[in-house]
Amino acid sequence: MTETIITVEGRFDYHHPAERGTVRLSAGFEGPAREPVVSRTTAVHNALTQAAQGLRAQSAVTWWSADRLRVWSERPWNKDGKQLPLVHHASVVLEVKFAELQTLARWVEEIASQDGVTVGGVTWALTEATKHRITAEAQHNAVRDAVDRATSYARSLGLGTVRPIALAEPGMLGDETRSTSTQNAAPMMRGAAAPAGDGGLDLKPEDITVAARVHARFAAS
Repeated sequence: MTETIITVEGRFDYHHPAERGTVRLSAGFEGPAREPVVSRTTAVHNALTQAAQGLRAQSAVTWWSADRLRVWSERPWNKDGKQLPLVHHASVVLEVKFAELQTLARWVEEIASQDGVTVGGVTWALTEATKHRITAEAQHNAVRDAVDRATSYARSLGLGTVRPIALAEPGMLGDETRSTSTQNAAPMMRGAAAPAGDGGLDLKPEDITVAARVHARFAAS
């Protein structure tokens, strides 16, 4: 009996609450004199790094990093095309990764009100152990979904048995098959920190999605 070839895409999305949050922030000042600008920026930088070190000692932070202090000067122009006096700038960027998200919210709320500090945002993530575990589960379930899809198509054709003959990540079956969806088990980090109604910081990170996609080919008879 001639077999019918069925090619399908298996999909599975695994959603998991964020377990880590990395805060990106900068500290900096500008002014007509170089020394006070550098001094103020250095002072704020030192205070932030000391706070990060203290939180790490309490295990609330897993790591932190800081770029080198950047200092530069420029002569701006006004709307009439006249060059204004020299303006000096100093800035430094820091990243702090938190294991305790409640502590992250309190710390960001505290430092965001400090002069010279700008909070750039928060990147949400999973621990490596969790990411590996749910990636494997997502891939397993994507394969199961491919089997279910192929079986359903076969039954619609009046066929009873499906036999796998090829399994691959999207675009690797050797033909023109392509997927416009998320590629094989690629983690997507999304989240947001929104102001709460009482003036505090209401931390609401979105769940992290690990999406798995597989292409599979079956012979049905």
